[in-house]
Amino acid sequence: MASETFYHWLANAVLTLHLSLVVFVVLGLLLVIVGNLCHWRWVNSLWFRMAHLATIGVVVAEAWLGVVCPLTTLEMWLRSQAGTATYAGSFIQYWFEQLLYYDAPEWVFIMVYSVFGLLVLVSWWIFPPRRRRSL
Repeated sequence: MASETFYHWLANAVLTLHLSLVVFVVLGLLLVIVGNLCHWRWVNSLWFRMAHLATIGVVVAEAWLGVVCPLTTLEMWLRSQAGTATYAGSFIQYWFEQLLYYDAPEWVFIMVYSVFGLLVLVSWWIFPPRRRRSL
């Protein structure tokens, strides 16, 4: 019983991490755009922008390669160890279906991820990241 509770807690921690990454990707692009329009310098930090680009890059690569996100796989494994329900498909696909009651073919998600990734690349061109100047 104690180990099932521990696995359930770990599964929720992985879900929280996963959701945090989704929020980082989505809000990150919004922050870059709004932040540049409001002249917030920090949104062009090279480290912030590289982390953002790398994160969406991994998502797009996984989609094109047909790889289920390792965080989704880990969470499902932890939930099965806890004896709780798991779900099929990708994390985003599952939650889109749950939140929006929308079921789409895999190619729709690939297209959405790819277009979003292209928007992130375009943001690099329109609002290029800046390195800190050394004093």
